[in-house]
Amino acid sequence: MSKQASLSSYIEYGSSAFKAVLYALFLAGFAIFSSLYCIQPMMPILAKFFQVSATQSSFPLSVSTIALAVGLLFTGLISDRFGRKPIMVTALFAAAVLLLLSAVVPHWGFFLISRVLIGLAVSGVAAVAMTYIGEEIAEKDVGFAMGLYISGTAIGGMSGRLIAGVLVDFITWQSATFIIGLLNLAIAIAFYYLLPNSQHFSSYPMQWQRFAQSFRKSLADQKLRLLFIQGFILMGCFVSIFNYMSYHLLERPFVLSQVWIGLLSLTYLAGIYSSPHAAHWGRQFGRHKVLVIMLFLMLLGVVLMSLSSLWLLLLGLALFSFAFFAAHSTASSWVALQALQYRAVGSSLYLFSYYMGSSVLGSSSGLVWENAGWQGLSVFIAGFLIAGVVLALQLKPR
Repeated sequence: MSKQASLSSYIEYGSSAFKAVLYALFLAGFAIFSSLYCIQPMMPILAKFFQVSATQSSFPLSVSTIALAVGLLFTGLISDRFGRKPIMVTALFAAAVLLLLSAVVPHWGFFLISRVLIGLAVSGVAAVAMTYIGEEIAEKDVGFAMGLYISGTAIGGMSGRLIAGVLVDFITWQSATFIIGLLNLAIAIAFYYLLPNSQHFSSYPMQWQRFAQSFRKSLADQKLRLLFIQGFILMGCFVSIFNYMSYHLLERPFVLSQVWIGLLSLTYLAGIYSSPHAAHWGRQFGRHKVLVIMLFLMLLGVVLMSLSSLWLLLLGLALFSFAFFAAHSTASSWVALQALQYRAVGSSLYLFSYYMGSSVLGSSSGLVWENAGWQGLSVFIAGFLIAGVVLALQLKPR
C-alpha cells in the first residue's frame, strides 16, 4: 500500500465513518460510565440498606475502579492479540449483564464481587477505545475525537447518577440499577453494528517480554510520568467531591432530597462542552497552559463549594466539572500522541493512574469527611490540586 493510500484510509472529520465512530464510542462511554457511577448518588441509601458506614458505602465504587485500573494494564495487551472491536463488544455485554445480576442479588458480599467484575469489564472499553481512536482517526482529528469520546463518558457518568438519583426517590435502588442494566444491554447491541472494523490493527501474539519493554519505555518518558500523575490527581479529586456531596447536601443548611441531589449531575453538562473544545484551546495556547489554567479553575470551584450558599456551591460544582473534563481531555490526548510507539500501553498506564486516583483518594477522602467534615475535605482536595499545578508547570516545552 502506498503512503498516500495508507493516509487516506485514516478516518477524517466530516466523513460518515467518523460519525459512526463518534456515535458508537459515545454510546460505549455512556454505557460503561453509567454502569460504574450509577451507584454514587445511592451511597447514603446503600449505607442504610446494608448497614455500613459512609466510608464503607464508597467501597462498591472504589473496588470497581481498582479492578478497572488493574484491568487496564492488561486489556491493551489482550486487544493487541484479539482486536480492538471484539474486546470492546465483549466488555459492553459483560458489564450490562453483571449490572443486571447485581440488582437481583442484593447481598453485600455478592454486590462487592459484582462491582469488581463490572470494573474489569469496563476496562475492556476504557483503554481500548483510546487506542482505537489513536489508530484509526487521522492525527489532526485525534484531539477532537478524544474530546467527543470523553463527552460521551461524561454524559454516561452524569446520566447514571441522574437516572439513579431521581429513580431512587420513587423506586428501590435495585429496580433503578436493573433499568440502567437493560439500557446498557441495548447499547451493547447498537455498538456492535455501529463501530467500523479496524483498518490499521495488526494482530500479534501476547509476548510478556514486549509487554514489559513497553512499560519500561513508557515509564522512562518524564513527560508521560507527569501526565500519569495528573490523571491520578484529576480523577481522585473529582470522585471525592461527588462521593461525599450527597452526604453534605443531605445535612443542614441544605437538607435536599435525593431527586435534587441526583439533578446535581447536570453540572456534567459544563464538562460535555469543555471536553471537545480543549483540543482547540491546546493548539491555540499550548497544552501545558490549558492544563495549568484548568487546575486553577478546579481549585476555585472547590473554594466556592466550601461556602454555605447553595447557589455558589452549584456554581463551584459547574466550574469544577468544566475544568476537570477539559484537563482530562487535554492530558489523555497528550498521552495518545506522546506515547506514539507504545500507544496502547501509554493509554493503559494513564488510565491506571486515573482510576487508582479514583479508588485511593475516593475512599481515603471518606475518612477525611467522617473526621473533618466538608471543610476538611475541601482543604484535602485543594492540597492535591495545588500539587497538580506545580507538576503541570514542569510540562512546559523547553
